[in-house]
Amino acid sequence: MGKYRDKLLSAEEALSFDDVLLLPGKSSVNLADIDVSTRLTRRVKLEIPIVSSPMDTVTEEEMAIAMAEMGGIGVLHRNMSEERALKAIKRIKELGLKVAAAIGHKDRERAAKYYSAGADALLIDAAHGHHINIVKATRWVKQQLGAEVISGNVATPEAAEALIEAGADALRVGIGGGHACTTREIAGVGVPQLTAIAWVADVASEYGVPVIADGAIEKPADVVKALAAGGDTVMLGYLLAGTDEAPGAIVYMDGKKYKAYRGMGSPSALKAGSQRYGEFKRTPEGVEGLVEYRGPVREVIEWLVNGLKQGMGYVGASNLEELRNKARFVRLSPAGYLESRPRGFSIER
Repeated sequence: MGKYRDKLLSAEEALSFDDVLLLPGKSSVNLADIDVSTRLTRRVKLEIPIVSSPMDTVTEEEMAIAMAEMGGIGVLHRNMSEERALKAIKRIKELGLKVAAAIGHKDRERAAKYYSAGADALLIDAAHGHHINIVKATRWVKQQLGAEVISGNVATPEAAEALIEAGADALRVGIGGGHACTTREIAGVGVPQLTAIAWVADVASEYGVPVIADGAIEKPADVVKALAAGGDTVMLGYLLAGTDEAPGAIVYMDGKKYKAYRGMGSPSALKAGSQRYGEFKRTPEGVEGLVEYRGPVREVIEWLVNGLKQGMGYVGASNLEELRNKARFVRLSPAGYLESRPRGFSIER
C-alpha cells in the first residue's frame, strides 16, 4: 500500500439532502404550537430559522425588511456602496427590525460604520473561511468592535475550531453547494452539504455557537434535514432570487416571467466589485442566468416554514432543539430515492 492509494481508500463517504430521509417518530405535537425560533448568532435571536443570502441578486434593503418582518433576517450584500448600505441599515433599524451586513476581510472602516449604524451582526464574506485572513478579520471585528460576527464559509471541524477560537459568534457552512456556485467543478473542493453541517455542528455545539447552513436548499425537506443535522438557520439565495423583493426587474421570455440570479463568484459579480473569491482569481467560481419569477417572498417563506413544521410533526419535535435531538436518518438507495418522488402521472399539478 502506498500513501496516495491509502488516501483514496480511506476517503469518507459524505452525504447531501437527497441521500437521506428522516425517520418518523412518536408524536403528540400540534403543528400550530410548534416553535421554530432560533439563534442567528450567540446573541441575535430570530422567530424563524431563515436568512437571506448576501448576494447582489438577493438581498438589498427591500428583501432585508421583508425577511425581518417575517421573523428572519437579511444580510445586505457587500457589492452595495457604503453609502447605500448605511442608509439601508439606518432605515431598517428605524423600523425596529433586525439586519446584518456583509463585509470583506479588509473592510475595517466599513465594518465600524455598519456596526455604529446599528447592524445586528457583521458577516465576513469569504469563499474559504479557513484562511488566515478570515481568522484575523474575525478576531479584529470581535476584539475591536465587539460586534456579533458571522464567519465562513467552512465545511470542516478544523475550520470551525479556528474561527470559534478567533471569536466567531456564528459559522456559515457550505463550500460549493450553492445553485450558482461552480467551486466544486473549478477547484475540485467541497463537502456535500449535509455532512458539512454535521461536521461543523459537532464542534460548534460544544461552544454554543450557532450554525448557518448555506447552500443547496431547494425545498422544505432540505430545510428540515439541514436543521435536524445540526443547523440553527438556513441561508437562502436561489429560492429567493425570483421574488418581488429581490433586486432587479422582471424579465419576460416566451410568455414566462424571470429574474436575474448570479453567484458572487460569477464573472459579472466579480466585475461589479466582489472580492469574495480573492483579488487575483483567474477563473470564476460562479454562474449567472435567469430563475423563474416566484411572486412575493412571503409565499416562499410560508411554504418553507410550513413544510418545516410538518416535518417536525412527523419527528415528534415541538421546537428545533427537539428536532436536533430526536432526528434519526436513513440512507436512501437509488430505488428509494425514486420511490420518494411523485411518479406515474401523465399531467402533474
